[in-house]
Amino acid sequence: MRVDEIGTLIRDGGAFYLRRDLGGSLRIGIAAPFDLVEKRVRLVGTLVGPALVNADGVAPN
Repeated sequence: MRVDEIGTLIRDGGAFYLRRDLGGSLRIGIAAPFDLVEKRVRLVGTLVGPALVNADGVAPN
């Protein structure tokens, strides 16, 4: 399933998450740009597991 979400990029240890504006969070299955941590971003990708997204891109929003 395709994902196109906006929220805040969070880093927890070595993992990255999108804290969704609509509530909840999604784990991002790739390393995200460090300079976007704690900033609003748009995540586009494919849902591959429960709350796990293989990202095509993470960009400022």
